[in-house]
Amino acid sequence: MPKAACPNGLSSQGTLRDKVEWMDAYTPTTRTQVKRLAKRGVYDKSQVHAILDEGFLCQVGFAVDGQPYVIPTGYARVDDTIYIHGSAASRMLRTLDQGVDVCLTVTLVDGFVLARSAFHHSMNYRSVMVLGKARLVTDPEEKVAALRSFTNHIVPGRWDEVRQPTEPELKSTSVLALPLHEVSAKVRTGGPLDEEEDYALPIWAGVVPIRTAIGEPAPDARTLPGIAAVDTQRFTRFRKP
Repeated sequence: MPKAACPNGLSSQGTLRDKVEWMDAYTPTTRTQVKRLAKRGVYDKSQVHAILDEGFLCQVGFAVDGQPYVIPTGYARVDDTIYIHGSAASRMLRTLDQGVDVCLTVTLVDGFVLARSAFHHSMNYRSVMVLGKARLVTDPEEKVAALRSFTNHIVPGRWDEVRQPTEPELKSTSVLALPLHEVSAKVRTGGPLDEEEDYALPIWAGVVPIRTAIGEPAPDARTLPGIAAVDTQRFTRFRKP
């Protein structure tokens, strides 16, 4: 029986280091290979996971009878799976659990790039695109674990502080799992790339950083007396570098 070819062009004679590097990266496909400005393409799993773990809102794209939809929703990553959830009556979740193709994206904007020409203005960003088919999570333990991940993705440890979902709440909530198989990231860093003759222009150019910050917690009107406010240091994604 002939030996199967190794993915990503890795031969069976490849070194152990080569194999480890392949295992630590997503294999580009014809659909995920970054073609325009290919040097910005990222397939390293640790970098992809870092972007997904820093974000908290994704855009889910799908089509129903030829009509495209793009829906923003929360998500959580557990290993090589992205989970999304919502009302069991949601059109998005009812459509996706039928196994239709889905495109999920997450984008983090890190700065405005101001150039000396209008043409070369840009943004520094980190983005991830995931393609695949979502599956409905029916296993009760996996479903609860996914819901725990949603909660703790926003505030680490929050799940253990709050009331757990009741059976009616679980039944009214659908959870979908999207495997991280076809994945790519695209990242831009650095300053503007002006035309050589434009560097002589008396125009300020550079990068204006963008950061998301946590404000002062505002208690709900019916919070019981004596309850301490949530410690904003727990929102680890928003700590200043």
